[in-house]
Amino acid sequence: MAKSSDTAPSREDLIMFQQSGREFVDFLNASVTPFHVVEEVKKLLEAAGFTHISEKQSWDTLKLGGKYFFTRNLSTLVAFAVGGRYTPGNGFKLVGAHTDSPCLKAKPVSSLKKEGFLEVDVELYGGGLWYTWFDRDLTLAGRVIIRTAGGRFDTRLVHLKKPMLRIPSLAIHLDPEVNEAFKFNKQNHLQPVLCSAVKAELQAVSGSSVTPSANSAMEKKHHPVLLTALAKELNVDPLSIIDFELLLTDTQPSTIGGLFEEFVYSPRLDNLISTFCSTKALIASCEDDEQLQADTDTRAIVLFDHEEVGSDSSHGAGSPLLAELMSRLTQSQQSCPADAAEVALRKSFLISADASHGIHPNYPEKHESLHAPHLNKGPAIKTNVNQRYATNGLTGFIIRELAARNGIPIQEFSVRNDMRCGSTIGPICATRTGVRTVDIGNPMWSMHSIRETCGVEDITHCIKLMKVFFEQFREIDDSLSADQ
Repeated sequence: MAKSSDTAPSREDLIMFQQSGREFVDFLNASVTPFHVVEEVKKLLEAAGFTHISEKQSWDTLKLGGKYFFTRNLSTLVAFAVGGRYTPGNGFKLVGAHTDSPCLKAKPVSSLKKEGFLEVDVELYGGGLWYTWFDRDLTLAGRVIIRTAGGRFDTRLVHLKKPMLRIPSLAIHLDPEVNEAFKFNKQNHLQPVLCSAVKAELQAVSGSSVTPSANSAMEKKHHPVLLTALAKELNVDPLSIIDFELLLTDTQPSTIGGLFEEFVYSPRLDNLISTFCSTKALIASCEDDEQLQADTDTRAIVLFDHEEVGSDSSHGAGSPLLAELMSRLTQSQQSCPADAAEVALRKSFLISADASHGIHPNYPEKHESLHAPHLNKGPAIKTNVNQRYATNGLTGFIIRELAARNGIPIQEFSVRNDMRCGSTIGPICATRTGVRTVDIGNPMWSMHSIRETCGVEDITHCIKLMKVFFEQFREIDDSLSADQ
């Protein structure tokens, strides 16, 4: 394994880089919405022997050495492994990430008609680089609620894989100054075209699409041809579709690129790279059952939704989810002291993992020269003294020490003083729970674009860092003199 970011990787490292990169690309191509992300993580966990549990039921059957997960809203997921020597009041080793990314979402009433064309009315989710959505081959994905023959309601995931939507840009002849300043109105100019109205009417006449009926409210809110396409994909009657939550997504697949296959080109790298790495790290850390049985702590990943819009929801980082996880698990064990949950908080530690800004070769002036992380040189510790990131001297030290002990390259990121600093779930979780927190992230280019870029090697570096965190944190923390 490479002992620094400037040391040539071994043959073993190169094989691992490519294997992790290919697995990540497959994960990205399947994870087109937060609902699909959770479904793909569930598959990985179940294959690794994790048991699906419910928040709606008692947890008094949880076992020491057990591996579990649960979901909330089908877009947030928590997975954890209980150490074999865990007792109430012991700590939690946590990695937090998020499942959502900036995108366009279909509105509750999406049926638009302009100048003889049918469009889908959309709302902007998060802070995307919206100009990158023009002239892309787009489609829809998300979840659909179906009324079954028995009168029950079933939630189904859907992904219409063919290009069926387009946000066309205006020709330069009609906007001669566009290359000087590309300006657009978010309400008027970001509505994707679905089809021509004439074609839709012909489909209705031929019986190829559902026609509006007095008994179906959905056809009054959404184009019948869209409902027909969803029904065909799901193999259901169009009239059985009673609601949906659909996101626009790019049809161009994620891929490994660059002359030497150094990069991943993909949508949603922010923050599916951290979601993927944390999941793989938790699974890998549990493969040595003897080591898990000897652990006194609980190791967990918490994959939140709604980070891109502030985290304030029932299943975002601003919710009580993290505190509830720690409290319920603590109280699930017998002989639980009254203050065990509070004691556990003081022994716990959270890695808030979210993408960081890699130094851009065409815009180097946008980085502070001493804190300019490069792609493929390891995760970056993110620091902001105004607490836009939760890292402090002690929490940053622990990550640096873990990296140094295991030969994992690590970098530093701090925003320039004359630029605004973004934020993460780190400060939110630290404020809600009081758990010590550090912010880290793999460097990338074009964050919040419809096509982002990250380094292939950093995927392996990040997985390894999170894995040794689960395995070695307690040893380092117990040797650190602070708040004794």
